Amino acid sequence: MAKPVVAIVGRPNVGKSTLFNKLVGKRLSIVEDTPGVTRDRIYAECEWQNRSVMLVDTGGIEPYSDDVILSQMRRQAEVAIQTASVIILVTDLKAGVTANDVEVSQMLLKSGKPVVLCVNKVDSVGEVPPEFYEFYNLGLGDPIAVSSVHGHGTGDLLDAVFSLLPQEDTDPYDEDVIRVAVIGKPNVGKSSLINRLAGEERVIVSDIAGTTRDAVDTPIENEYGKFVFIDTAGIRRKSKVLENIERYSVLRAYMAVDRADVCVIVIDATEGFTEQDSKVAGYAHEQGKGCIVAVNKWDAIEEKTDKTMKEFTDQLKTDFSFMSYVPFLFISALTGQRVHKLYEMICSVAEKNALRVTTGALNDLLAYATARVQPPSDKGKRLKIYYMTQASTKPPTFVAFVNRKELFHFSYQRYLENQIRDTFDLTGTPIRFLVRERDRNDA
Repeated sequence: MAKPVVAIVGRPNVGKSTLFNKLVGKRLSIVEDTPGVTRDRIYAECEWQNRSVMLVDTGGIEPYSDDVILSQMRRQAEVAIQTASVIILVTDLKAGVTANDVEVSQMLLKSGKPVVLCVNKVDSVGEVPPEFYEFYNLGLGDPIAVSSVHGHGTGDLLDAVFSLLPQEDTDPYDEDVIRVAVIGKPNVGKSSLINRLAGEERVIVSDIAGTTRDAVDTPIENEYGKFVFIDTAGIRRKSKVLENIERYSVLRAYMAVDRADVCVIVIDATEGFTEQDSKVAGYAHEQGKGCIVAVNKWDAIEEKTDKTMKEFTDQLKTDFSFMSYVPFLFISALTGQRVHKLYEMICSVAEKNALRVTTGALNDLLAYATARVQPPSDKGKRLKIYYMTQASTKPPTFVAFVNRKELFHFSYQRYLENQIRDTFDLTGTPIRFLVRERDRNDA
């Protein structure tokens, strides 16, 4: 399911980025005591009370500024406001209510979106200072006192935000539907591929990069099963992302990956692998999605020999070494070459990503693998793996209970992962490996 979006907005230098970093638990946004430092929207997942949202940090809004950068930041924030489920308006206790705060609050009231008013820089504990009550004049309801530096009040702030979120939508698609996100750089043929798979023009196709702005769902049912193909905006390098609306398209592409079962990573055969392809694929890998690399525009490669595909595949295996499990398919969305094979591959990868292995079968494999290659030892102490079990699927996640975690060297973990992958044929899906230390008596 796509996560709801919560946008943090406000005038410059009220502590939006500090609050963003505190809420997501990482230092992602640049924090600097200079207005205009956050020029891009930064986004990250924020979890609270077993629910998660996509939190968006925006540049400060200066309603009447003629400065080019500040006016661009205002447009960025407006895009975030249009697409957010809930908005956090951050104000500054020390500065009090300013004319800009009033203008921004009026802008938010006109949007009709739920707004939580955050009064930042309330660093003292206990009763709030008298000037705090001035913020009721903004007409946005009860303000919440927060210190983004120390973390005071952030729990109350998140409680208020999550109480305003819409109820989690029921999935509009049946359980047997496979959700497929088609991702990649701009202009590699993602929309053309979906139109070819659907057998009709469902998505606008253009040579102009950036035609697809949003994540578009295309349901398809055929002899292979039921599918929903999600056509996403191309994910470009940040230096290439200039248009404000496109910045949000990149966020939508990442969110499409979140709700997909399988990601088809489309690359251009005429360009080959690029650094941006690795970032797109890396995000899908980190999210534990089943993945397929579709090499599009294969018909445009001239002077092919019987060795061309093998040489290209060998190079791709090197390029995608961080995803050694991923299968490759050489296609042409223009001519339809090998496109029908994509359905079979998607079904197989989705099945492997959701595979559950019995504990008995896992431990039979463990006994074989440890007999074949002895676990490592250090200073007379040998690693003992008591047993393994599968904790979850999507992706398959395995837990090994051992006597000492520090003896479980990553090379031996990689050996066991490869044994599991080869034995149960986990092609196309990442697997997770967790190590738990357990006393001999507990085991």
